[in-house]
Amino acid sequence: PELLVFGMLSALLAAATWLFIASIRGWPVSTTHSIVGAIVGFAAVGISVDAVAWGKVGTIAASWIVSPLLAGSMSFALFISVKNLILDHDDSFERARMYVPIYMWMVGFMISMVTLVKGLKHIGIDLELGLGSKFIDAMAISAVIGLVVALIGALFLRRIKVSGDMNTGDNVEKVFGILMIFTACGMAFAHGSNDVANAVGPLAAVVSTVQSGGVIGAKSAMPWWVLGIGAAGIVVGLATYGWRVIQTIGRKITELTPSRGFAAELAAASTVVLASATGLPISTTHTLVGAVLGVGLARGVEALHLPTIGAIITSWVVTLPAGAGLAAVFFYALSAAFG
Repeated sequence: PELLVFGMLSALLAAATWLFIASIRGWPVSTTHSIVGAIVGFAAVGISVDAVAWGKVGTIAASWIVSPLLAGSMSFALFISVKNLILDHDDSFERARMYVPIYMWMVGFMISMVTLVKGLKHIGIDLELGLGSKFIDAMAISAVIGLVVALIGALFLRRIKVSGDMNTGDNVEKVFGILMIFTACGMAFAHGSNDVANAVGPLAAVVSTVQSGGVIGAKSAMPWWVLGIGAAGIVVGLATYGWRVIQTIGRKITELTPSRGFAAELAAASTVVLASATGLPISTTHTLVGAVLGVGLARGVEALHLPTIGAIITSWVVTLPAGAGLAAVFFYALSAAFG
């Protein structure tokens, strides 16, 4: 029990330290990368190298490659569809009003599906329509919720004030600005379903071990105040150092407009939500950066700022060993001070 408590605390301290350094530098590094590397580091020095489930680590590592590729492919396809259906037409504004509610339906459907399939069971709510299976029931309910979201979005679209020629780029992008409200909510939901778990998971293990008097369970209960700490920490971090990472992803990789940002956010949110539904701890950061790259590639390689991309990839490579090394240092320090 003592080893578990010291190890998980050292992993949290290591991941937090590295993420703090990266945030100051504006590097969009992975929370998942950091915490997994930190836990591997403490296990290797605190127990033995053989104690690490390297097969599981390999699966997680593979997801860090697959997730940006998948998100990039989805964002590429989404933006190409936006260009073909809306942007490359003389009546682009009216076509935007026609097709954007369909994209809004996709956002509502995607968020509702993961909530019904994975989320509600944890709070004791089980919605069934009797259509044959829970998954089919969830699809039917999600389709209706997506329709409600699309109708609400359509009402917002009618209130857009047009200046000059309605088919100019600025007016069309205003439509996608409304759409980005929905995709940003989707991305925030996806982020909460994945990255908060990485942060509070080790803390839940520590709390469970201490409260049980040293009994280590296969699963740890999640007290409400642990989730509250995770939520508060994300808000404070965004309000203080988040703007540096926002600048890197929003401006320095490629030039983003609302239509391009929508494609990137919806693709990234869909990828993360699908991964959360299957229990795979992919990196939200890698996924979103991959989605932004996909949108940039849809406009050609020259639309990408390659030096920034090189710096981001370098920070990704350094993250895992940095987390492991810092965890080892904190583990020895905590063991010496309190062991």
